Amino acid sequence: MILGNLSGLSEFRLLGFSEISHLHPLLFVVLLSLYILTLLANTMIAFIVTSDNSLHTPMYFFLTQLSCLDICYLSVIIPTILENLMVGTVSISMTRCAMQMFFFLFFGVAECFLLAAMSLDRYFAICYPLHYTVIMSSRACRSLVAGSYICGTAVGLVHTLLTFSSPLCGSAIDHFFCEIQPLLDLLCGNTLPSEIQVIVVAVFAILSPFLLIIYSYIRIISTILHMASAESQQKAFSTCSSHLLVVTLFYGTAGSMYLRPKYSYCASVDKFLSLSYSVVTPLLNPVIYSLRNKEVKGALKKKWRKINL
Repeated sequence: MILGNLSGLSEFRLLGFSEISHLHPLLFVVLLSLYILTLLANTMIAFIVTSDNSLHTPMYFFLTQLSCLDICYLSVIIPTILENLMVGTVSISMTRCAMQMFFFLFFGVAECFLLAAMSLDRYFAICYPLHYTVIMSSRACRSLVAGSYICGTAVGLVHTLLTFSSPLCGSAIDHFFCEIQPLLDLLCGNTLPSEIQVIVVAVFAILSPFLLIIYSYIRIISTILHMASAESQQKAFSTCSSHLLVVTLFYGTAGSMYLRPKYSYCASVDKFLSLSYSVVTPLLNPVIYSLRNKEVKGALKKKWRKINL
């Protein structure tokens, strides 16, 4: 089996936040609260969009998919983090560790490409408004989402199989889940091929969709600046602002984690960055879209009024 690598290891020890064990109770309460809030916020967004016919558009279809991804993405690692905070060092089987890495990569990469699909949606809506409904048909939207999941599956499988088929010379992972970099630190011998592998995956999974987003927004901004009225410009910018904030949060933290050389890695910094993009960002996404979006706020108000009738 691919998981039976040359090291003969059967399980790992996740050290988690062992350096600040006195703060474990506080961290447990904070992270559990954030997890519950994230589940509620993203579930609310998905429910509002699916139950309100006025929001059955490509942009909100993608937003629903983003909410589902955020819930799954967070659910992959939060249970392990909470277990770690409760009992200290956690033992995790190699199979469970490999599955955790795969699903973490799967949902994370899928979200990268979904954000790129959302930028394409805004690009066609603003640059080609007369052809928008034809270009962004239901079939096209489903195909873009399916493509995001396919890319996530491919990256997750390749990276997980390559990592766990390599010989490992240690069992202690200085992290709170089976993250890529801490596992690379356990590889025996020359780790350069594995480091190159991480860079290649990062370029494909992070940089390529990010470049597509940059290109889309260059064209969007150019089109907006050529609009006749200031009101039209403001309206067009407002439809993109939420997506831009989400992209900045997600790519800013993920890029700083994976698109930098190995010698600059620091365990405590990496844990903070991992918490930023894997715990905080999924909570902020629905907040950004609900607070900065008039249509979502309008749908929320209608639901609230119906509940109170």
